[in-house]
Amino acid sequence: METKALRLTQLSHGGGCGCKIAPAALQQILANVAPGIVPPQLLVGTETSDDAAVYQINPTQAIVATTDFFMPIVDDPFDFGRIAATNAISDIYAMGATPLFALALVGMPVKDLPLAVIGRILAGGESICREAGIPIAGGHTIDSVEPIYGLVAIGLVNPAHLKRNSAAKPGDKLILGKQLGVGVYSAALKKDQLHPADYAGMIDSTTRLNTPGPMLACLDGVHAVTDVTGFGLLGHLLEVCRGSGLRATVDFADVPRLTRAMEFIEAGHVTGASGRNWESYHDQVSLALGLPAAARSLLTDPQTSGGLLVSCTPDTVTEVLSLFLQQGFRHVSVIGELTDGVPGIAVV
Repeated sequence: METKALRLTQLSHGGGCGCKIAPAALQQILANVAPGIVPPQLLVGTETSDDAAVYQINPTQAIVATTDFFMPIVDDPFDFGRIAATNAISDIYAMGATPLFALALVGMPVKDLPLAVIGRILAGGESICREAGIPIAGGHTIDSVEPIYGLVAIGLVNPAHLKRNSAAKPGDKLILGKQLGVGVYSAALKKDQLHPADYAGMIDSTTRLNTPGPMLACLDGVHAVTDVTGFGLLGHLLEVCRGSGLRATVDFADVPRLTRAMEFIEAGHVTGASGRNWESYHDQVSLALGLPAAARSLLTDPQTSGGLLVSCTPDTVTEVLSLFLQQGFRHVSVIGELTDGVPGIAVV
């Protein structure tokens, strides 16, 4: 009862990956930062907005490193910790890597939150790391104005199996591993509009580790992988298009979505991040006439701990879908394809 009364989501101005700085603003910020050191061992840095940094240490091993943290997207502290940890580890899987260990990033308003509640957040993160088979080997804590939790995640990959977001090829099919609508559901949650079944569906999605990643990395027909998070499906697919120099076509009818996502959008439960995302990249997206009015909001909806987005050859599709289904991703779907053309997205 005490946890419910606290309403973690009311202690912060945003939640989950909806806290991200908008793509256009981030691009302007980074444009004014001088280039850093780029040694030949740095296989993946900031050049293609990929999911993690990759540093080669020998011919068959490379270190994969990433960090992710945010404010609460749900009110239950244990669930908040679980979601944040799953989201951070996802970037390791998206590179085709196997996670090794994590470090906790903890910023909490100690005067506002009971220590027991903070402990439950950390316990939630620990439970997911245990599920991933990795330890939380350390971390850092600060007393902050808003509650913040996340991880630094470290993994290992064979450079031959590394999956960038910029290596897609013409003719590839696009496969999405999870449903969209997490940001929409989080907005509805703040308005007390989520039924227990809705909440359960949201938690099932956001705490499901993207374990197919390392297995997908071993398939020659899989060319590119990324995960869909704060910039929405369109934003992260655009990163694939720009990095690969290709154009994407997305069939909206095939895009998997949480059961009541469209209903909640029509009722006005949309995050501010969705609008910021659209303003950042709308000039590179065309929406077909006749699409539902809520389509744009769903496609720009910021996903927290979202699904893997895979680019693969048509003859690899069945194997990719099978890997997802074997790992419990029953909503996996082929959503479109990539072709030669000016980088951008057409939604039909």
